Amino acid sequence: MTTATTRMLDLPDGPLEVFLEGEGHPLVLVPSLGRGQEDFDGIAPMLVAAGLRLIRPEPRGIGRSAPLREGATLFDMARDVIAAMEADGVRTALVAGHAAGNWVARIIAHLRPDLVRGVAMLAAVTGTTVDPAISAAIAGSFDTSLPDDVRLAHLQRGYFAPGSDARVWLAGWHTEVARAQRRAREATTDKSWLRVADHKPLLYLAAAQDAIAAPPDEAALKATLGPMAQRVVVEGAGHALLPEQPEAVVAALVAYARELWTTAES
Repeated sequence: MTTATTRMLDLPDGPLEVFLEGEGHPLVLVPSLGRGQEDFDGIAPMLVAAGLRLIRPEPRGIGRSAPLREGATLFDMARDVIAAMEADGVRTALVAGHAAGNWVARIIAHLRPDLVRGVAMLAAVTGTTVDPAISAAIAGSFDTSLPDDVRLAHLQRGYFAPGSDARVWLAGWHTEVARAQRRAREATTDKSWLRVADHKPLLYLAAAQDAIAAPPDEAALKATLGPMAQRVVVEGAGHALLPEQPEAVVAALVAYARELWTTAES
């Protein structure tokens, strides 16, 4: 991780660890299923150098963040991130969720539109269901009891573009966290947040070779998420995206952040 300060929040559901770095317009980063803030370590220095303030809450069950409580939903996960934003004095932020983290990002915009300038979905499923065969590959990826060669096959199938080295994601998985987050998704019956781009600007940063979330065309994207959605496609990347094409991810996020605040200040 780049040089950062750490804030521990004392919340009703237990402590939450938050990493903070940089100065400028705030960018909130929400990692994928069963993975922690370390996934953003490769792009954080470039984002900070571009003049962004990073707010990086560690998901519950990772680091010093207390585990998700039984019966938690995606709304509870979103409220944790909102608490981190409020603790940092955020007025409005760009909230970016990678893969399954996009659900939390969209719920934040739904619950607290006053805190959100825009949303970025990185290699994200637009709904909340996944093809069963791909879901099995996801489960195999985070099951650290399996041999590495078996997990590697699952990772390559579900997360990485052909030619990418899936070994970079053998580490960094938190099996019980992933299972708890899946239960939270299944417990989330309120779907009113899905079309957040009816009300908030949204960037859909798609991975061209994504086996989990094949990139929709822009018309389909707007029909599904709302008219304020726009799309950028990153070539040479699958659902993992961040370790495969970090420079392209940074370029898209920085350009979108500048667009959001330029529009707001004009």
